[in-house]
Amino acid sequence: MKNPSTFRRLLRYLRHSRILLFLSLMFTLATVFSALYLPVLFGDVIDVIVGKDQVDFDAIRTLSVRILILIGCTALLQWLINICNNRMAFSIIYEMRRDAFSKLQKLPLSYLDNHPTGETVSRIVSDTEQLTDGLLLGFTQFFSGILTILGTLAFMFRIRWQIALLVVLITPLSLFVASFIARHSYHLFHAQAKIRAEQTALVDELIGQHKVVTAFSHEQTSLADFDHVNEELRTTSRRALFFSSLTNPSTRFVNNLVYAGVALTGALICIAAEGTGSGMSVGSLFSLLTYATQYTKPFNEISGVIAEMQNALACARRVFDLLDAEEEPEDPADAHTLTKEEIDGRIDIDDVSFSYTPDRPLIEHFRLSLQNGQRVAIVGPTGCGKTTMINLIMRFYDCDEGEIRISGYPTKSLTRASLRRNVGMVLQDTWLKQASVYDNIAMSKPGATKEEVEQAAMAAHAHNFIRRLPQGYDTILGEGGGSLSQGQKQLLCIARVMLALPPVLILDEATSSIDTRTELKIQNAFSNMMRGRTSIVIAHRLSTIREADIILVMKDGKVVERGNHKTLLEKGGYYAELYNSQFDATESSSEQP
Repeated sequence: MKNPSTFRRLLRYLRHSRILLFLSLMFTLATVFSALYLPVLFGDVIDVIVGKDQVDFDAIRTLSVRILILIGCTALLQWLINICNNRMAFSIIYEMRRDAFSKLQKLPLSYLDNHPTGETVSRIVSDTEQLTDGLLLGFTQFFSGILTILGTLAFMFRIRWQIALLVVLITPLSLFVASFIARHSYHLFHAQAKIRAEQTALVDELIGQHKVVTAFSHEQTSLADFDHVNEELRTTSRRALFFSSLTNPSTRFVNNLVYAGVALTGALICIAAEGTGSGMSVGSLFSLLTYATQYTKPFNEISGVIAEMQNALACARRVFDLLDAEEEPEDPADAHTLTKEEIDGRIDIDDVSFSYTPDRPLIEHFRLSLQNGQRVAIVGPTGCGKTTMINLIMRFYDCDEGEIRISGYPTKSLTRASLRRNVGMVLQDTWLKQASVYDNIAMSKPGATKEEVEQAAMAAHAHNFIRRLPQGYDTILGEGGGSLSQGQKQLLCIARVMLALPPVLILDEATSSIDTRTELKIQNAFSNMMRGRTSIVIAHRLSTIREADIILVMKDGKVVERGNHKTLLEKGGYYAELYNSQFDATESSSEQP
């Protein structure tokens, strides 16, 4: 095989299907023996008929019954083989997909940020599907092909060793042709799998953002982008299939040489021995010709299997690349599990520096100390590092330098699960799973009663619209929230956090998609909720953070100003400029007719 390590790793997935593999091999062995014994019986029938003055019909009848029994047994065994092989193949795919999805839960956020979603989905779904097809073909034809080749040689040597030797001498030519083409087709199939993943990623992106595409009349450009990737896939697939399709006619040519050699040599031996009684019978020649056909047929099948296996191995390599991706480091054995009782609300960010890429510094020597119950707001232009700070506090990323402490505990000394369990987040980007409204809210507190969920929904001002849904809290939402508006989705996410009542709260543009009237109500609810809790708020609408205890103004990854709303306005610096620009924009927009 082109990539033995990939093939060996695939074989490891057979460890739970050893019994099925054993049964498949035994059934295959029995099937091959039945198929190979049939030409002997047919040859005996011919010898009973040819050259006899009187035909022995009793012998023909006995031989015919044996033939029918063998044919029936072969059909039954092939059915059992297909059952075993299907169960083995789908067991492997089940385990691979489970392992791949489990791997996703362990990957750092940086991996998902750097790999398109569609490509990752393609590895788990499309590549494993292609792998299944290759494995089924391999299990079904490869084992039986090898056994058939060995079995036919054994029978041919028993009948006439000279002819069997001739067949063996011609065989390496067929193997050389098949292996040469297989080696070169692997790279083409690997490129095909890669471009297929790019196409899946593009389709996923365009379907997910179809409203934006339509709103900006971007249909033709999107179609052109798709046509470009589709043309690349067509060209690569055509080259891969054309190159691999050379295997079959090439091996058939060699196999026809084998058949012609057996037929000519066997006929000459029969003619030379005619009348002597010591030569080869016509029935034996028929058996040899049948074996020659059976011997060459697996080479045609195996050549096709090899081409398909190259595609399967290329897909398997892409799945294994995902499984081999570097995981988020595990919590150290002595990591502390933080409890709610231990949290006193203090957050210390001590001389923190961070960059996504070494050549582009983002946050440099950031310092901040928050006391219990303080409300801090972070403002600044897009890309200044506001959300990055949240990612560092939540340990979605780790600091390059410096240290972040929660209640005196360095975050790196805490288990990630306990840290994130005690910090509630409401993001601008909403996420709802395909489940009931109750299940979506109760995600933050498994086992919550319906009354608790309803109280949280009331606090988030989501109760009224939930009651208007067809089944209320039992309404099943579609993918991504189904037909709910963006504002309604955000209200459910806010209710989810209000149900958990975490000691530390992070709001990242949490009310960006909500109308002004509802936003005022939610702000009041947040104020009640955040009383006695430390909270960090990221907001572009500066009017929503005027009550914050501390406002940090960030620019280019650094804090350029800090203070409360009043002192920052009086200072007349960058914050005042941002605030007044929003105020002026609001005023000017309200004056428009």
